[in-house]
Amino acid sequence: MSLPPIFSYENLSLHQGEGWLFQDLDLHVGPRDKLALIGRNGTGKTTLLRLITDEIEADKGKRVIQPGTNIVMLEQEPDFTPFETLRDFAVSGAAGPALHEVDAIADQLGTDLSTRADKASGGEKRRAALCRALASEPDLLLLDEPTNHLDLAAIDWLEEWLGRYKGAFITISHDRTFLTRLTKQTLWLDRGALRRLEVGFGGYEAWMEKIYADEARSAERLDARLKLEAHWLERGVTARRKRNQGRLEKLWEMRAQRAAMIGPAGAAKLQAESDDSRTKSVITATDISKTFGQGDSERVIIRNFSLRIQRGDRIGIVGANGAGKTTLLKMLTGELEPDTGSVALAKTLNGVFIDQQRSLLKPDKRVRDVLADGSDWIDVRGTKKHVQGYLKEFLFAPTLIDAKVGTLSGGEQSRLLLAREFARMSNLLVLDEPTNDLDLETLDLLQEVIADYEGTVLLVSHDRDFLDRTVTITLGLDGSGKVDVIAGGYAEWEAKRKQVEADRKPAAKPSPKSSSAAGQAPSRPSSPSKKLTYKDQRDYDLLPERIEAIDRRMGEIEQALADPNLYTRDFERFDALTKENGALIDEKDAAEMRWLELAEEVERLDNA
Repeated sequence: MSLPPIFSYENLSLHQGEGWLFQDLDLHVGPRDKLALIGRNGTGKTTLLRLITDEIEADKGKRVIQPGTNIVMLEQEPDFTPFETLRDFAVSGAAGPALHEVDAIADQLGTDLSTRADKASGGEKRRAALCRALASEPDLLLLDEPTNHLDLAAIDWLEEWLGRYKGAFITISHDRTFLTRLTKQTLWLDRGALRRLEVGFGGYEAWMEKIYADEARSAERLDARLKLEAHWLERGVTARRKRNQGRLEKLWEMRAQRAAMIGPAGAAKLQAESDDSRTKSVITATDISKTFGQGDSERVIIRNFSLRIQRGDRIGIVGANGAGKTTLLKMLTGELEPDTGSVALAKTLNGVFIDQQRSLLKPDKRVRDVLADGSDWIDVRGTKKHVQGYLKEFLFAPTLIDAKVGTLSGGEQSRLLLAREFARMSNLLVLDEPTNDLDLETLDLLQEVIADYEGTVLLVSHDRDFLDRTVTITLGLDGSGKVDVIAGGYAEWEAKRKQVEADRKPAAKPSPKSSSAAGQAPSRPSSPSKKLTYKDQRDYDLLPERIEAIDRRMGEIEQALADPNLYTRDFERFDALTKENGALIDEKDAAEMRWLELAEEVERLDNA
């Protein structure tokens, strides 16, 4: 028996600008709902959360809240100006949380709330906002891009906290891994309508594809002009959402090739290619180190790190906040000199640096001013394109050509900046936290553009799914000055860290029965095999077929779960399919990891 909702909004309508942002929406939130709020930038996701908190008044609609329900919102960009310290902010509010609760969460997050608010970084402010929101004991927690500015350790902690949380939450996030792990229901805000699916984010894409396909069939009855105007929104986005297996296979191949060039496990130096390495190398770092502070406060950021970056490499840099990611990025691009060692850049290197602060954009400028200096045409890497046509490629309505930058949402501004920078001629692309404020469609587009980019990419990000789908090499910083070089994405780096932690645990003492009681000497280590074992070869041959079978079955399950009435009509089947889908996701991850390890071993044996 379902519990009554703790919050409802019926016939919700809001007029904004020249028209309705949305009309006649119905929203019901149960006491244990874990909702993902999905929608393109500019559709009103954050506005909907503010309507729930009553910060904004609706033009029409009935808002009902169960007595005693505490609604708390974690804003994307809270205002810290009135507060002297982060602690002052964290305990603020009409019914501010208890100081000891705030300090307890701050201690777990590893943040210092005595920091001056005007001197705090984005990550420190986000942690302070989390302290205030989580310590307020919410019954309904509203999270607007909660992982922005957080490092991987803080995201892991937040996921664990939300996993234990007994109340309801609605979250807006671009982090697919975060959404897949935590959400149980999905709200899709699309073109002024709000749809609900009783399945978490894992089933959202199949559901969305089905709705778009149904609409496309219905649209055949519309006149040609209307279909043409709607094409960029419905059909174009749908095509981009489909995963390109060919690109993924190409990424695996590139990772396997790079794995063959990496030295012994744990080594940070890439071996040079024997052929044409002079023209293939674009950045060569040799024994570089960087230290900040002096005396007792001296801290080693990077220690004796060497790396040869080849043309076409996609390098992901990960680590906790303060571990040295940006420092390493600046040294590799020549912006910052190392204390010791050297960095050599190819003379032909021409870089594009995309600023996560959107500092290149001025609010009073029009979109056409930003892209083409007011012209109707833009030079896209040597090819002239009409600005309106180019806008479509970055998921903008062509009618936005004369819109002021200040009227765009934060995500739309980030997308506009990407469109501007990707038009430039370059062979090096540097992205520092590019996924902040981007919606899922734009993330798909960015992955596609990076995959097709012919130059070299340096990328700092905490988005695990984005890294796994984009980079060929991961540089993992642990904060001690050591940098791990891993062929693969975040998943491979995480697996390596877990293996290192397991290796550090003391080995069990041998039992008396296993000792050489019969006077036999301990056996000598066997020499390395020159080919795969029978089991390894069998796995290498059969795993691709198994992965394809898993994909087919997951597609069937997602199609079944896309039925919005399945939950109420046949809960047992819904529950069984959901559990089977989760098990298949785990099996596929393990199979892909196993096959990649075997592919790397095959490369090693071929080169031996």
